[in-house]
Amino acid sequence: MKLKIKFLNLETGGNPVVTLSRDDAEDLGVKASNRVWIEYGKNRLTAIVNIVTKSIPRGIIGVYDEVREKLKLKENDYIELDIAKYPNSLQYIRNKLQGRKLTYDEIHEIIKDVIEGNLSEIEIAGFVTSLYNFGLDLDEAASITMSMVETGNRLKLNRPVIVDKHSVGGVPGDKTTLLLVPIIAAAGCTIPKTSSRAITSAAGSADRAEVLMPVEFDINEMQRIVEKTNGCIIWGGSLHLAPADDLFIQVEYPLSIDPLMLPSIMSKKNSVGATHVVIDIPTGRGTKIKTIGDADLLAKDFIELGKRLGMKVECAVTFGEQPLGYAIGPALEAKEALEILMRRKNTTDVIDKVTHVADMLLKMVGKNSYSALDILKSGKAEEKMREIIFEQGGDMEIKPEEIKIGEYGMEVKAEKSGAVLWINNTALVEMARAAGSPKDKGAGILLNKKVGDSVKEGEILLTVYAENSSKLERVSRVMKDESIFGIGDRMDMLIHEVKEIPVTKKTFILER
Repeated sequence: MKLKIKFLNLETGGNPVVTLSRDDAEDLGVKASNRVWIEYGKNRLTAIVNIVTKSIPRGIIGVYDEVREKLKLKENDYIELDIAKYPNSLQYIRNKLQGRKLTYDEIHEIIKDVIEGNLSEIEIAGFVTSLYNFGLDLDEAASITMSMVETGNRLKLNRPVIVDKHSVGGVPGDKTTLLLVPIIAAAGCTIPKTSSRAITSAAGSADRAEVLMPVEFDINEMQRIVEKTNGCIIWGGSLHLAPADDLFIQVEYPLSIDPLMLPSIMSKKNSVGATHVVIDIPTGRGTKIKTIGDADLLAKDFIELGKRLGMKVECAVTFGEQPLGYAIGPALEAKEALEILMRRKNTTDVIDKVTHVADMLLKMVGKNSYSALDILKSGKAEEKMREIIFEQGGDMEIKPEEIKIGEYGMEVKAEKSGAVLWINNTALVEMARAAGSPKDKGAGILLNKKVGDSVKEGEILLTVYAENSSKLERVSRVMKDESIFGIGDRMDMLIHEVKEIPVTKKTFILER
């Protein structure tokens, strides 16, 4: 069937999709969510069908942006259309839905079809749900990881040792990457750090780094930066490393499940050629991993999966029951990290975590004589960070006071005296996001008090910053529903009373 092209100027955010009139769909013999082959010149792909009754007339095919870009279409030109056969991977997904273990070849076929757009979001959701329900053993995790790597770009550095670090997430204000990368690079190690933007948090590492420098580069530009400086902090989404993971995340997020955490993380590490990796597992109330026991079990899986991929992996189980440092939000966190690198601030918990994780990496590669704390104190880490900022197109002379923070502020004060017994991480993230973070780089929260600090009634606990005053009203609404700080003379044994069937709200943390 030959149809005339009409651009819809719409994105699906994932699979290639086309829209047909009901008459053309009936003539072709397809229904909504069926697949069609599209041929344009020498290019061909599979797309999912939408059917409309009025907006698309007979003889016209409406194409979404993903189809237009992949096939390099011209509007009002003509395109060839035919029914596509159902992919074999659908049967493999059905097998997993019945609890059967999948082979490498079956998993590779599924991953390939995800990348090529041969599976609809419903079918991908079926696969993700089957992994969540029946679990993912290490054989399958290794197969998914290798398939993700093989279907994406790979960074090829001619260096025998490449190190990397990753956090499973869950702690607001975790600016570890901004400090660890320059420390490790200054020690002479290669660390090509790819980072995520925020999905459910107030800021991802790429959001923080973007305050200081551009973070969107292709794989060749990344290689140039790393070969020049030993390190980088680049948004992984622009590199097409393990691209299937981005499509899986689009399904995991609305379902609030994360069965692909291990292969997702390890595929990104493997794609950059990492030989030695430290995985940071923040643990405790308000984090993704609630207990030390669960953290140790997860660490075991990371280490074993690393062995199967030829990577040396160690894990750091870290304290995650309060924010790291005092700043939450891209600009505030970048400012705090820069102040620490410049030795203007001695933020104890940040420095302690960064240097412990960095020392683990240095010892793994035999650099036992190096001390992360000494590198930080000497100014070599700052020097290296400014070098990276320059090579990534930022202002290498940037000062903390030049970083723009939201001009509108709202103070939160203590209602009674005592000591800070606990901090609600989840509420802080909701408040920061309500204030506009991470999209508004200057939005966020600056804490005045942390766990263990003494507090007097009326004292400022934190300040919320926003770039728009109306967003502070959203913050106020969040605060009405959440307790932010627990303050008292001692830990009360009663947490709260339940007098009717409660409506529970479970926090879902999905960070890469």
